[in-house]
Amino acid sequence: MPKKSQIARWKRPAKFKTRQVNCCFRCGRAKGYLRDFNLCRICFRELIHKGEIPGIKKSSW
Repeated sequence: MPKKSQIARWKRPAKFKTRQVNCCFRCGRAKGYLRDFNLCRICFRELIHKGEIPGIKKSSW
């Protein structure tokens, strides 16, 4: 979990567009971020296993 100061800094508008940091809205993780879902890879995987994201299922072949 990131510190509260880091979360506050990420939510503040960036001085330059390239400095914008995307982070997961559930846990605040900045790495492994999926833009389509606004989630990190770990939270995305947990929600898929629970079946809470409609239209997506774990693949197996």
